[in-house]
Amino acid sequence: MTKAQQRRQYAFVISQLTSREIKRKYARSYLGILWSVLNPLLSMAVLSLIFSQLFRRSIENYPIYYLTGYILWQAFTGATTAAMTTLVDNKPLLLKVKFPMDIFILTRVYAALINLGYSFAAYGIMLVVFRISPKWTMLLAPVIVFWLLVFALGISYLLATGYVFFGDIKHLYSVVLTLWMYCSAIFYPVEQLQGFIRLVILNNPLYVYIHGLRQAVMIGTVPSVWEWGKMVVWAVGVLAAGFLVYRRCRNAIMQRL
Repeated sequence: MTKAQQRRQYAFVISQLTSREIKRKYARSYLGILWSVLNPLLSMAVLSLIFSQLFRRSIENYPIYYLTGYILWQAFTGATTAAMTTLVDNKPLLLKVKFPMDIFILTRVYAALINLGYSFAAYGIMLVVFRISPKWTMLLAPVIVFWLLVFALGISYLLATGYVFFGDIKHLYSVVLTLWMYCSAIFYPVEQLQGFIRLVILNNPLYVYIHGLRQAVMIGTVPSVWEWGKMVVWAVGVLAAGFLVYRRCRNAIMQRL
């Protein structure tokens, strides 16, 4: 089998596994995939009622400000938490079928991208509702999402590898995500903070992607060269580290499974 045929075969397998993941996620839900649209909207409505008055003077169009951060956060957490258990979840297939283990990690991240696409449908409607004027910089959104998912893929490699050997990493990661969310300025303006915590947030990789999308969509400005650099360096650096750890532990993973 040639390399081109292998790539086509793997692409077909990924598409089939992704379809299976999405169907399984919404198997017992009457609304199904609509939850990918309703979830960010419901969350936006609740948080807007709570915080819109508080940040009225410092944030224009608070619902869009929050929704922009929330959908990227959901894409990241959805990809990484699902990918963390994928090698263990697919143990029978890994032992019976000679497919690269990477496929199962890529499938979970790709499924998160599909769900993000549905969330962006709701996001687009809200942009119209809140009269956010179209801007050419909105075309940068797919680029920002791409680098975010590359970053998420790197984290997914690390988590999927770690979970095979240490099951408790699942509970530890849920705690880390809670702290990470509050350090990502999803529902508050970082400009109101001072000192060390502000420095932490400004160098938080997730905040870099969220802030970049807010600039492109809400303000109509292009992220600076420094901000683009941070997006790329975080994404490529974490992916390289995650893949290196996974590659070195690949044989041990198969033995452990």
